[in-house]
Amino acid sequence: MTQTTSSLKFSSLGLRSAIIVSTLMLLGFVVLPYCFAQEKPSKMLRHIVMFQFKEASSKEDIQKVVDAFRSLKKSIPQVAAFEYGTDNSPEGLSNGFTHCFLVTFKTEADREVYLPHPKHKEFVEVLKPHLDKVQVIDYWASE
Repeated sequence: MTQTTSSLKFSSLGLRSAIIVSTLMLLGFVVLPYCFAQEKPSKMLRHIVMFQFKEASSKEDIQKVVDAFRSLKKSIPQVAAFEYGTDNSPEGLSNGFTHCFLVTFKTEADREVYLPHPKHKEFVEVLKPHLDKVQVIDYWASE
């Protein structure tokens, strides 16, 4: 095969690809080359909140707090991710903190919207009667 024949096959392959992409776009498909795919942000702002509940608070009371906190992901669009769990460490170093919540934001501006948000304030009112201690740490996470 000569250099010219090789170039023609490459050109015809490029032309075919362009026709396929154009056709898909005309049909309403969004086609983005891999190099334009949106990458996962390299850093995310993590907001860790740990609670120690009052001894007088029942399991039902605590579950209402957990449910109210979980609902913030649906109510506040600036929350990029949310997860929570209860302590199960064998080390015995929780100092009475039983519940841990991780709220993730893409930017500090998102956190600035979240903290005074009316839905967040409503959640705090549900929490207050049952809260003994709280610990909050925010940090920028990167892989």
